[in-house]
Amino acid sequence: MEKFQRYYLSFLLLIVYTNTIAQVNCNAVEGENCKKACELYNWASDRQGSRESQEAFDKAIGLCPDFSNSYMEKAVPYLKNGDFVTWKILIDKAVAVDPKMNLGYRGWCKFQFLRDYRGAIQDLEALKQYYPDDLGRSLNGDYNLEVVRAMSYSALGQKEKAAGIIEKLLASKGYFKGMYDHYQLGVTFFELGRYDKALENFEKQSKENNFAENIYFKSKVSKIRNKDYLDLKKGALAAYDEGKTMKDVYTHHFNKVYRKQIEEL
Repeated sequence: MEKFQRYYLSFLLLIVYTNTIAQVNCNAVEGENCKKACELYNWASDRQGSRESQEAFDKAIGLCPDFSNSYMEKAVPYLKNGDFVTWKILIDKAVAVDPKMNLGYRGWCKFQFLRDYRGAIQDLEALKQYYPDDLGRSLNGDYNLEVVRAMSYSALGQKEKAAGIIEKLLASKGYFKGMYDHYQLGVTFFELGRYDKALENFEKQSKENNFAENIYFKSKVSKIRNKDYLDLKKGALAAYDEGKTMKDVYTHHFNKVYRKQIEEL
């Protein structure tokens, strides 16, 4: 029951967070032109990706260049379509206008879409001046942005630093775990050759949310230790075929594992 509540709440938070980003209370916006820009933004957000919405965002920007939401939302279709150059021009304008609101989003996108790990770290560490205690969550709801910062360090080869960040976060009072926190920490310890710590986290992950990638790494630990790993390998393949894998709508997860890798173990 506790497991269900945790992931139901995670899903609910994602819905609320996404809707909060999309719609703005225009009565709270100062200035007549900026109120009109806000209303255009709300109208266009519901029609994201259409020609009409992009033209409405342009009008909103013309009315109120300091309303960062218009830049951010206008940038989204370019990100989804892989036009990262245009996306970056627009999102950089959003960050320049309102860094507190947009640094976390840009940092997450740099990590997840561009694999720009240094850029992600730079944005997320800049965000700490506004949110020193909690950076917030990734747009897909799977991670606390502090874990994203840790994974970025891991990708750059700074594994010890990455492990330390996640361990500290997991030990902090009131922390709300992400979908894959123990898995990412386990993989980091595995890459450091600290197999006891790796297995400890894979076991914790399996109790909360088990999936093929997690079982695969458990089997790798068993193989390294010259223990029977074939049952775990079969379990990983079965989970993969059942669709129990790390999923994201637009990209592939960090430390994602594919069927071929499991077969070759």
